Amino acid sequence: MRLMEELPCRNGDGGNDKDEVVDEIQNQWCQVVNSGFSCPKRVVVVGYALTSKKIKSFLQPKLQGLARNKGILFVAIDHNRPLSDQGSFDIVLHKLSGREWRQALEDYRQSHPEVIVLDPPDAIQHLRNRQYMLQAVADMNLSDSYGKVGVPRQLVIKRDASAIPELVNRAGLTLPLVAKPLVADGSAKSHELSLAYEQYSLLKLEPPLVLQEFVNHGGVLFKVYIVGDAIKVVRRFSLPDVSKWELSEDAGLYHFPRVSCAAASADDADLDPNVAELPPRPLLEKLAKELRWRLGLRLFNLDIIRECGTRDHFYVIDINYFPGYGKMPEYEHIFTDFLLSLDHGKYKKKSG
Repeated sequence: MRLMEELPCRNGDGGNDKDEVVDEIQNQWCQVVNSGFSCPKRVVVVGYALTSKKIKSFLQPKLQGLARNKGILFVAIDHNRPLSDQGSFDIVLHKLSGREWRQALEDYRQSHPEVIVLDPPDAIQHLRNRQYMLQAVADMNLSDSYGKVGVPRQLVIKRDASAIPELVNRAGLTLPLVAKPLVADGSAKSHELSLAYEQYSLLKLEPPLVLQEFVNHGGVLFKVYIVGDAIKVVRRFSLPDVSKWELSEDAGLYHFPRVSCAAASADDADLDPNVAELPPRPLLEKLAKELRWRLGLRLFNLDIIRECGTRDHFYVIDINYFPGYGKMPEYEHIFTDFLLSLDHGKYKKKSG
């Protein structure tokens, strides 16, 4: 955080040039006379290293405008240059892949412990492998008066599709099975799903992958967005239920490029109340708090389904780091408040 009397006036969008922004923050002290009030005295500099797609979806004009009004400056990081050569940051926000970038960021964390990195590279890597992604939820075995949260039974297949039917039998998994790519790197391919109805169709799968038992859930899933301590839940349409008749009649493998997205919102749909009812808030708060600690992450979302025929039996079927917050209602206010709380907590701790 930078302490100052006034912020420089800006007519444009502020630009992305790091040196220009830092120079203005540190060297120019002016009064905003046009608006009749002064800019915030504290400025939080947030460096971001994101893909072009993520920049477009996340750094929307409304977010940037609100951030400026709250004293937050988003500054682009050049991942081809050493981070230490790009001035000082209060917070680093990132979602880039690659071993070199992870190592560079980890080195920066070690040499600049005063900078908050969202989130630690090693913790993020844990979610990129579906073999381990849901382990923290399974270890919790969360069950209280508000409900029970678990994960579907699953099997990891790393090679040799011809062995899949035998491995499924040995593991005792029940058809139908959802097949997901083992690597969850945010690419379009990592979101592709297949639904296998019978043993023969398993031979058509392409390892490496994870097989999860399909749980009927009314065709609706709950996306639980987590931003620090804040939680926001939205409904999305999902795969439809599978009946015993369909299971006996259907054969083959069905591919789905992407099941849940903003275009498939179910929030305004006319749904069965037993299907549409959101998971209990206390249960989600307990789950989110425990996962923040176990995963070491502050920016992620959960895909949760409710088992058909129950009111309080839930499954976490996927966890995503730094998801599409641009699709989350009121994300601009939630995210800027989160960034300010992080910075406030850092300086409160420092002065305490």
